[in-house]
Amino acid sequence: MRFLRSCKSLVRALAWLPLIAACARPPQPVTATVPAAPRQAAPAPEVSREADEYTLYELLDPDSSQFHILFEVTAITPGATAYFNPIRKGSTASGESVRDRATSQPLPFEVVSGEEARTSGLPEADLATDYIRVHLPRPVPAEGGIRLLIEKTYKDAKSYAREGPDRIVFSRTLGIRRNAIVLPAGYELIGCNYPSQVVTNAAGRIKVSFMHPGPEAVPLVLKARRLGK
Repeated sequence: MRFLRSCKSLVRALAWLPLIAACARPPQPVTATVPAAPRQAAPAPEVSREADEYTLYELLDPDSSQFHILFEVTAITPGATAYFNPIRKGSTASGESVRDRATSQPLPFEVVSGEEARTSGLPEADLATDYIRVHLPRPVPAEGGIRLLIEKTYKDAKSYAREGPDRIVFSRTLGIRRNAIVLPAGYELIGCNYPSQVVTNAAGRIKVSFMHPGPEAVPLVLKARRLGK
């Protein structure tokens, strides 16, 4: 009987061991689960980069030193709402217009200084250059882009002038990959310093086209003379 009482006392003592051990452990820190902050969508870029540029220069009356420009370009930065086109230094621009090539609808724009271009989305803008700031008709889609047609007329006697009574010269550095130059009516090409395609357009005027793949701009020089001289 004494042995049984001793066994029962031992069992009761062992039953208290988990409680004693729990009391001996230091209190554990309480951790709370903090819900993650909602992810903020990245702001849409304001200014778009470009691709697939093409420029057509139409030489006007040689005495005017003017040439009409049709510049086609695709704005490609997804989400962008504006596009900047520089006005070449040394050239006086007039007659600017911008159209959406998909709809032929005119687009709003304004000519801004380089300083204003920097503060409105083009941080690398040249402070000595003016820009055409185009308001895109919709944010640029993730795939494809928005094709634009920018039209303007430049006056630049250093680029386009007479060379004698019956000859003209168009000398201009062109960085766009695809270019075409249309001579004034009644003029024929007599010199070109870059491999080009020469054709007669529907109006009977000489059109000189070229494409260049190199990293540097082409210092193009075209010379022409009036027919019949």
